[in-house]
Amino acid sequence: MELVIKYNELTAEQFIELWGSVGGKVPTLEQTKVAMNNTLFRISVWDGDKVIAMARMHGDMGLDYYIKDVVVRPEYQRKGIGRMMIDELFKFINDNGVKGTSIFVELAALPDKIPFYEKFGFDENPARRLKQYYEVM
Repeated sequence: MELVIKYNELTAEQFIELWGSVGGKVPTLEQTKVAMNNTLFRISVWDGDKVIAMARMHGDMGLDYYIKDVVVRPEYQRKGIGRMMIDELFKFINDNGVKGTSIFVELAALPDKIPFYEKFGFDENPARRLKQYYEVM
């Protein structure tokens, strides 16, 4: 298996297809196009012509970065691909962040994924993440 990493090339259609591979409700094409255009940095991992993993990052390039939508196709999980993507995200932060400063890197994870992220130094804090699905009229 020879994997290729691509930067900032993941399309909305590819995002939706990959998102659907792990279950759950997929976003609309229009939403996803807007999201891809406004994502700070995105990674996709390919096995030949098949997208097998992705991750996105939001942030202000100064104080805060937020890791979002880390997805690996089920049949490719537990092969080091998630680790490879997180390493690439941290490389982006290191290459683009303000030198000599500390930067807040955040993410939200389902309980069963927390041990994976703890390997990278993430830890839980007492703040509770609040969310709301707001219906745009």
